[in-house]
Amino acid sequence: MTAPAIARPLTWQLARVVETVRENDHAATIRFDVPDWPGHKAGQHVDLRLTAEDGYQTERSYSIASPPEQTDTVDLTIDRIDDGEVSPFLTDVLRAGDDLELRGPIGGYFAWDARDGGPLLLVGGGSGVVPLAAMLRHRSALATEIPARLLVSARTAADLFYWSELQALGARGDGFELHATLTRERPDGWQGYDRRVDEDILREVAWPPADAPHVFVCGPTSFVEAVAESLVALGHRPALVKTERFGPTGG
Repeated sequence: MTAPAIARPLTWQLARVVETVRENDHAATIRFDVPDWPGHKAGQHVDLRLTAEDGYQTERSYSIASPPEQTDTVDLTIDRIDDGEVSPFLTDVLRAGDDLELRGPIGGYFAWDARDGGPLLLVGGGSGVVPLAAMLRHRSALATEIPARLLVSARTAADLFYWSELQALGARGDGFELHATLTRERPDGWQGYDRRVDEDILREVAWPPADAPHVFVCGPTSFVEAVAESLVALGHRPALVKTERFGPTGG
């Protein structure tokens, strides 16, 4: 059963690292034990706050990677920005047993519940796939056959997030289809697209606008704007194309 996202004032609480799992050479998924976690919806995010020994504090927002059905811990996938202030610490220094402060869940617009139905079209650029993966994990946990398609864009195969897991979901034959494009380098035998997401790719991957799919697009600002504009140009209703974007924040 899905844990309800309880409406309440947001407060900072202590979160303890349970484990860290490498996703690729520049990203890691960190699992936190959050004792007073109220539950969340797939697509929501949290704020993290770090405090240095001299009292300096900094905050960053990260999408929740785990599905609502995972109620005892919270997973965040962090993409390292090499010259960033926070992400290198989170991906390369943080260890099991370490504590930091967490606030959330946050956001209700960019969120999907299986009760919302489908079809479900997800388009992610780089680490923008993180909240979309939470939606697919939610769908999988409920064993629903709501039609769903994911189009993910990355520079190289090594930059793809959760690739083995997503391929396994796509092989189930339960109504989920996986599509990908690599914009810089492609391995021998690559079967996916080989360019930036454009109207032609979206025309092939997306359902017809008449089917009124629920659309979620997440990634860098330029990627999200281009994809959303292309979908609207293809006839999709702007109100059904929900977007979440990220840009330079100091890392």
